[in-house]
Amino acid sequence: MLNEFKDFIAKGNVMDMAVGIIIGAAFTAIVTSLVGDLINPIIALFTGGIDFSGWFYVLGEGECASVAACTEAGVSVFAVGNFIMAVINFLIVAFVVFMLVKMVNRIKSAAEKPAEPVAEEPKGPTAEELLAEIRDALKAQA
Repeated sequence: MLNEFKDFIAKGNVMDMAVGIIIGAAFTAIVTSLVGDLINPIIALFTGGIDFSGWFYVLGEGECASVAACTEAGVSVFAVGNFIMAVINFLIVAFVVFMLVKMVNRIKSAAEKPAEPVAEEPKGPTAEELLAEIRDALKAQA
């Protein structure tokens, strides 16, 4: 079992996956900042100042100023704004990944050289032509 695990870890795909996960985690921080610091203010500008991160409903008794305050107080919260932010983050990440895959595919297809047509070998005489030559050679000997 240890040998199988060592073989699994030694494969290049595992390392590629690990690098992808690390880069994805770093990219998530960038997207979170993009959404929270750039996109939300623009959306708030068009929606009359609505801040999605502060959009929540308290389930049960109690009142809170923010989702964090409700969580600290142990009050159940229906955090609609956090969900909307997660959806926006997902759409941005999905779009960027789509563009990256599209770019990589374009680079791959440009790097692939078109298959050169195989040069046709010169064709020899057909069976009929060979038989005719043999016949003619036999006639000439006789």
